Amino acid sequence: MEKRASRNTHSKRNLWSGVLFGLGLIAFFDEFVFHQLLHWHHFYDKSTKDIGLVSDGLFHAFSWFATIGGLFLFADLRRRHALWLTRWWGGVLVGAGGFQLYDGIIQHKWMRIHQIRYVENVLLYDIVWNVTASVLLIAGIILVYRTRGKKREKQVRLNEHE
Repeated sequence: MEKRASRNTHSKRNLWSGVLFGLGLIAFFDEFVFHQLLHWHHFYDKSTKDIGLVSDGLFHAFSWFATIGGLFLFADLRRRHALWLTRWWGGVLVGAGGFQLYDGIIQHKWMRIHQIRYVENVLLYDIVWNVTASVLLIAGIILVYRTRGKKREKQVRLNEHE
């Protein structure tokens, strides 16, 4: 019972730890795979290659700060016996899907600071990118919704009266 109450108290921290980790993880994946391995684009493609590489470095640093911040919160939650893995995974999916959707819509289409890949028919890449982001985001929202606080608080109160 005490463990459930502790999880409830730390519900937001579980969520934010997951969001930060998911955001950092997907940003790291994007930077590593699409920027470094495949050379499809840089974080900022509206200037020289040198500026593109500097922007990739800053993007990489941001992804690591988010990942490490999320893991520090994760470790603190474990130390306090307040880790709620289902809620944390929901946060991971929300962070990853939210960032990927932001990248696909805002950075690729609205701001046009880079494209996924510079090819004749980028539409297929955009669809795959944004559909994948939406699936991650929706799955995360479902997990977060299922672990929302009010439902858990009611469960804890019922268990206290037993």
